[in-house]
Amino acid sequence: MALIVGVLKETAPGERRVALTPKAMDLLVKMGAEIWVERGAGEAAGFPDGEYEARGCKWAASAQEVSQRAQVVFAVRVPLQGFHSSNIVVGFCDPLSEPRQMVTFAETGATLFSVEMVPRITRAQSMDALSSMASIAGYKAVLLGADALPRMFPMMMTAAGTIPAAKALVLGAGVAGLQAIATARRLGAVVMGYDVRAAVKEQIESLGAKFLDIRIDGSGEGEGGYAKQLTEAQIQSQRDQMAAALKQQDVVITTAAVPGRRAPILITKAMAEAMAPGSVIVDIAAERGGNCELTRAGETVVHNGVSIIGPVNIPSSVPYHASLMYSRNLVTFLKNMVTKEGALKLDTNDEIVRESMVAHGGKVVHPRVQALLSPAKVNA
Repeated sequence: MALIVGVLKETAPGERRVALTPKAMDLLVKMGAEIWVERGAGEAAGFPDGEYEARGCKWAASAQEVSQRAQVVFAVRVPLQGFHSSNIVVGFCDPLSEPRQMVTFAETGATLFSVEMVPRITRAQSMDALSSMASIAGYKAVLLGADALPRMFPMMMTAAGTIPAAKALVLGAGVAGLQAIATARRLGAVVMGYDVRAAVKEQIESLGAKFLDIRIDGSGEGEGGYAKQLTEAQIQSQRDQMAAALKQQDVVITTAAVPGRRAPILITKAMAEAMAPGSVIVDIAAERGGNCELTRAGETVVHNGVSIIGPVNIPSSVPYHASLMYSRNLVTFLKNMVTKEGALKLDTNDEIVRESMVAHGGKVVHPRVQALLSPAKVNA
């Protein structure tokens, strides 16, 4: 039986990405897959129906038909309902923040793979959708900051004299932070970067930025390459040292987030108030509560002349390239589960399969998600 892959049209408010682009379709066709696409799925991302049709897709009139036809269903944001036991669904579902919703999904009987849970190992780098989307978020955050700043980023020699370069500070040097540093540098700003993980100092400096040296007791390195949750004492020490640095900045990009937890507060109200009027804070972590105490998700707050921007779903604002990257991640993820004969094999001895599977056989099966639920909810 040929592998059948379905592609849903996204229904989440403001979501413009698509889980499979026409170009990525070619890779699935080489694997012998048949592809069903819900009409209009790629239009918001810049991929009209004609491009899918030219590559031989089959059309589904609704999401229900996609789930009926397809064995594997690709989504950007996974719906909680509309699937059946023979479906294997792959997409974003935020299982550590929304564990009870995973119970709702499990009741459909479908198998769910969370792209957020793909382990950060060498073999899975090309499947790492979180990193792909984070790179877009870091890039776009700098553009948002530059647009809101009432001055230019680069140093300029003009007939009216020399215009000094803007100063930018990036808090957090994961994928998003490093991309923000690189983008701010390309725009001509004088850039500093900071992260609780001292190991990333060389990465920050390799991009032409200066490392903001803030001392905290202990290490900020957590599992899987993420920053770990700091203690209250560490956070207070960090804030005290950072306050002076913030006063000198024109734009601050904050990117610190811990999976499944509220984002740590790095910039208090008092720290923001001490910044110069006209300064801008772009808080990439707004959807998880924000790194700035004044952040409001989806809004721009102006406080004492300082603009605090709380963007949500930043990758969706660059839907074309976000979709290209994301769909390639999904295809590579699926390829890992397809045998040479073209059959789908869910091998839980494979670390990638095991660590990203959230629901199977009517139950929530991921240990970290189970731990967030009561035994009754897990059906264990």
